[in-house]
Amino acid sequence: MQQVKNIIFDLGGIFLDIDFSKTFNAFSQLGYPHFYELYTQHHASDLFIQLETGAITPGQFCALFRQDSGTDLSNDQIFFAWNALLGGFPPARIQWLDAIRKKYQVYLFSNTNKIHHAVFSETFRRSNNGTEFDSYFIKSYYSHEMGMRKPDPGSFLYIINELGIDPAETVFIDDTFKNIEGAQVAGLQTIFLPPPKTVLDTDL
Repeated sequence: MQQVKNIIFDLGGIFLDIDFSKTFNAFSQLGYPHFYELYTQHHASDLFIQLETGAITPGQFCALFRQDSGTDLSNDQIFFAWNALLGGFPPARIQWLDAIRKKYQVYLFSNTNKIHHAVFSETFRRSNNGTEFDSYFIKSYYSHEMGMRKPDPGSFLYIINELGIDPAETVFIDDTFKNIEGAQVAGLQTIFLPPPKTVLDTDL
């Protein structure tokens, strides 16, 4: 690995625990056992891509979800099941992040949505005496605010150009390989951390 000055981190599976099976099970208990056809770690339907790029509001998402799934679930039921996959922030990883940001310029780039963003932000504040998760990074990039998402190489190029950083001096860390491939196309160095590996296993 070449000299690294900057690190761009993914969020889910890196600092935030994610368990997709909990959302699959929650929708099944609500009478919709086919959620995995719409969304997994490695695949998102057009509906979820629209949500994650901010093209539709949470309310529009719920209406379209009911239409696509043929269910009559309420907005609150959909939000509850969709948020079920969100876990907590393991303290050891946050302590590691606090230490690593003293050595590198650190940034965040997450494929997420307005519904999840509100929940995980509040989860972090509650667990960390009101501290904002974004305060650990020079800048955080969220797909629903950018209008772009991983693995599109253009999303990485947008961040590189806005920050004015050298991709050859920047490493991107993610737990999904197709996102790693997109970052590589954009010229970034990469570290792939498939489960059960975590940032604690890196040698940065």
